[in-house]
Amino acid sequence: MKKISIMIPCFNEEENIPAIGNAVAAEIEKSLPEYDYEICYVDNASTDKTRALIEEQCAANKKFKAIFNVTNFGQFNSPFHGMCSLDGDCVIPVCADFQDPVELIPVFVHEWEKGHRIVSGVKTSSKENGFVYFLRSIYYKMIKGMSSVRMIEHFTGFGLYDKSFIKLLRELDDPLPFIRGIVAEYGEGFNLKLVEYEQPQRRAGKTHNNFYTLYDAAMLSFTSYTKVGMRIMTMLGFAIGIIDVIVALVYLILKLVHWYNFHAGYAPMIIGMFLIGAVQLVFMGFMGEYIMNINTRTIHRPIVVEERRINFEDEV
Repeated sequence: MKKISIMIPCFNEEENIPAIGNAVAAEIEKSLPEYDYEICYVDNASTDKTRALIEEQCAANKKFKAIFNVTNFGQFNSPFHGMCSLDGDCVIPVCADFQDPVELIPVFVHEWEKGHRIVSGVKTSSKENGFVYFLRSIYYKMIKGMSSVRMIEHFTGFGLYDKSFIKLLRELDDPLPFIRGIVAEYGEGFNLKLVEYEQPQRRAGKTHNNFYTLYDAAMLSFTSYTKVGMRIMTMLGFAIGIIDVIVALVYLILKLVHWYNFHAGYAPMIIGMFLIGAVQLVFMGFMGEYIMNINTRTIHRPIVVEERRINFEDEV
């Protein structure tokens, strides 16, 4: 009997746990009774009742497992580590807030049985804030156009991953794993299948995404899969340098022709200084992002440090 591993990353989701676990279990038992399954919560150091609720569910049903992290390792490292920790014939990550429809699990499994070793859910629309969805659309188109890898628009990681792909993830040994980029980079070799869906609203609680987390995701994708940031700054530097030379020549000619009547004043100089300073700061910011990316990979800390596990045979 094949086993399906469901991975549910969570952080302060007391209003959605254990509802999400029960919903996933009910869907599998109803639509996929011929499969064995396990449901693993990966908690990113929640500070509310999330862990207590997870412990209660794990005590009541051994099919539920848990990995508790010692601190919050972010929205990418923790789920990646959770996926690599499971040993099912396939792994399906599902968000705890119900924005990943559980009814798509059997759809993913049926496509998997057809030979698709990666089945990715792609949002065609969303019931979330329309402006946020619009900004996401712009971001995805930008990164898709800038990257040498064929990035998948509106793909958040929700999908099914065969154990052969999970084996590849373990072998990558990447301290900054970006699952969306990894799927885009290697997906064709695993017979990638895209499944479209409409993203529902969050069931309960508040989203933990904010400007910083979204910016962090954008910078990780930029620095990991594009060279555009540095190259834009280089070209912009050349362009501003040429403009400065032209402006300087124009001012020199005007001064020579109208020596006594032409007064440039301080305004052009001040504007130029602030412009060049702003460009330099932006360039340094981009360069810093790349350096931080390199630094993290060089230090090579573990992706996640676990506090403990529940219901694992090799419990730590």
